[in-house]
Amino acid sequence: MPRPYVVSSVAVSIDGYIDDTIPERLHLSNSEDFDRVDQVRTESDAILIGAETLRRDNPRLIIKSDDRRAARVAAGKPGHLQKIVVTRSGDLDAAANFWHHGVDEQRPIVYTTEAGAEKLGDRLGELATVVSLGEAVDFAALLDDLGDRGIGQLMIEGGTSIHTAVLSAGLVDELHVAVAPLLVGQADAPRFVNPAEFPGGTRRRMRLVDITQVGDVALLRYHPKQESSDG
Repeated sequence: MPRPYVVSSVAVSIDGYIDDTIPERLHLSNSEDFDRVDQVRTESDAILIGAETLRRDNPRLIIKSDDRRAARVAAGKPGHLQKIVVTRSGDLDAAANFWHHGVDEQRPIVYTTEAGAEKLGDRLGELATVVSLGEAVDFAALLDDLGDRGIGQLMIEGGTSIHTAVLSAGLVDELHVAVAPLLVGQADAPRFVNPAEFPGGTRRRMRLVDITQVGDVALLRYHPKQESSDG
């Protein structure tokens, strides 16, 4: 089966941060942009985050709109997305919101290493389907497995290590960057991506396909696998 179409979605400050160092979560998006993200989730089959995002934000990762969930059901789809988390260590809390909201129709999938799978077997029990990818997490193999499971579109919502891994591997088909009118400026705060070798190096320009104003947020949409016509 073909791999899913991969949409990576991120909200950043003007200086490239996705959060600050204050314990309370920094909301970079506004209400209009949160609604836009809900629509993109509705159009997808699965949603993926990394373990650090799960631990830091404790998200539910649900489709919030009743009308959108009803439309999915009417189209023969589950009301909520297939939820996915990636962890190398297997250090996940069974009490997290992730396992207990929007999971009536399908259990979340955990992609991990052999060592992580051993740790998670007793910890999560029937809360999730645990898939070992071997000694390390191979995102190409992960996408192959999701294709075999019938996932047509995958939405990735972070965090830093996940965005870095899939972009550096050239696996992202569409990149949504919501730029918030904030400056974080904290050296220890998490950024959108870590240092890495990205396809084409520092001179390659991705193709920009759309710019939209969403309240006070600027949404930039790129096709990372395509070159800019101005490049």
